[in-house]
Amino acid sequence: MPTRDEVLAALKEVYDPEIPVNIVDLGLVYRVDFPTPETVDIDMTLTGMGCPVGPAMVEMVRQTALMVPGLTDARVNLVWRPAWDPKKATEDGKVMLSAMGVRVD
Repeated sequence: MPTRDEVLAALKEVYDPEIPVNIVDLGLVYRVDFPTPETVDIDMTLTGMGCPVGPAMVEMVRQTALMVPGLTDARVNLVWRPAWDPKKATEDGKVMLSAMGVRVD
C-alpha cells in the first residue's frame, strides 16, 4: 500500500513554473489522503489564483502521483483556502525562497 511519504517524494519532482522550487517544498500540497489503498486524493493550491497553468499543474500532479507503485487512481483538487503565502513553505523551501530574495517571515 502506498504511503503519504511516497506520494510527497514523487511530487517533489513537480516544480512551480514561476518559482523554481518543487510544489511540496513550496507548501502547495495541503492534503494527501487515501480513500482506498489504490486511490490518492490530493488537495493543492497555486501561488496565485490567476495562474494560467493551473489545469496543466493539476494534471502534472495527477500523473506524477500515479507513478507511485500501487496507485491506480489520483484525484487532485485545486483549492484556494487557505491562500498560499511563502510562510507555508517547508524549511528547505524557505531557504530556497530566501536565496531568490523572497521574504518568508
